[in-house]
Amino acid sequence: MNKKTKIILGIIFIILVALAFAGNYFYSYAVVPSKKDFLSNGATKKSPELIAAESWFNDKNNRTTWQLTSEDDLKLSAYYLPAKKDRHKTVIVAHGYMGQATDMTQYAKIYHDLGYNVLMPDARGHGKSEGDYIGFGWHERKDYVQWIKRIVKQDSKSEIVLHGVSMGAATVMMTSGEQLPNNVKAIIEDCGYSSVNGELTYQLKQLFNLPAFPLIPVTSLVTKIRAGYFFGEADTVKQLKKNQLPMLFIHGDKDDFVPYSMLDDVYAATKGPKEKYTVHGAGHAESLSKDPTTYQKKVTEFLAKYVN
Repeated sequence: MNKKTKIILGIIFIILVALAFAGNYFYSYAVVPSKKDFLSNGATKKSPELIAAESWFNDKNNRTTWQLTSEDDLKLSAYYLPAKKDRHKTVIVAHGYMGQATDMTQYAKIYHDLGYNVLMPDARGHGKSEGDYIGFGWHERKDYVQWIKRIVKQDSKSEIVLHGVSMGAATVMMTSGEQLPNNVKAIIEDCGYSSVNGELTYQLKQLFNLPAFPLIPVTSLVTKIRAGYFFGEADTVKQLKKNQLPMLFIHGDKDDFVPYSMLDDVYAATKGPKEKYTVHGAGHAESLSKDPTTYQKKVTEFLAKYVN
């Protein structure tokens, strides 16, 4: 082996080591559940609606804890809040990236006030659920199929609604592409992304001003090795193309975390009945807090068409 070949091989080796380091770093940054410095955690004044919802939820007499074991043997946890009078209606409320079930109290109370039983899962790797990686809705979709089956086992007559926000919205959209029982009647997604590749590419540009290649493909490979999936598998649009269920799409037009442009992608993909609700001036996951009255009205009117 001549000197030139050794130099070329040495450069290739250094590049591969650098890419492996970068891929593992970004995996830890984005996929491993931990405190994220890029997520806003500034204190904001709580609305009267949120205060009322938290007070309602914190009455422990209102709720029980459900648990199940995922297909890959994780112990998953959820809060279950039965309706005051059982009308055989249940909603599953899905929280966002690095959130937890208790973040969703205001959404849960909307449904409880409408007479729904409410199930509030902690996604894998979040809250009280086990897991050492974030599936961005891809692995979580199978967990939601299990939660749905759990509801049906308890009440075979139950009509089920899925409502998710941010990563939770991507989760319920991805769930829509699975074989679901006829009990599932409608889905509401609020500011979900069209694909994991697209969302991470957007964030890489926003946070680091870096192009997707080669970091996203390398991190995707690391994720396949460490968490069992490629980013390209977690494609919301592909799942929606298999969906026939009614779906309400909600997005704030000032969203700078999941770009507003993704609303058109997911809305166009679904094959079932659909409606779109744009909240003007709302940032990411701010649609409910921006205009709670109209938000609740839109949700209520949509569900009235598909749930008895």
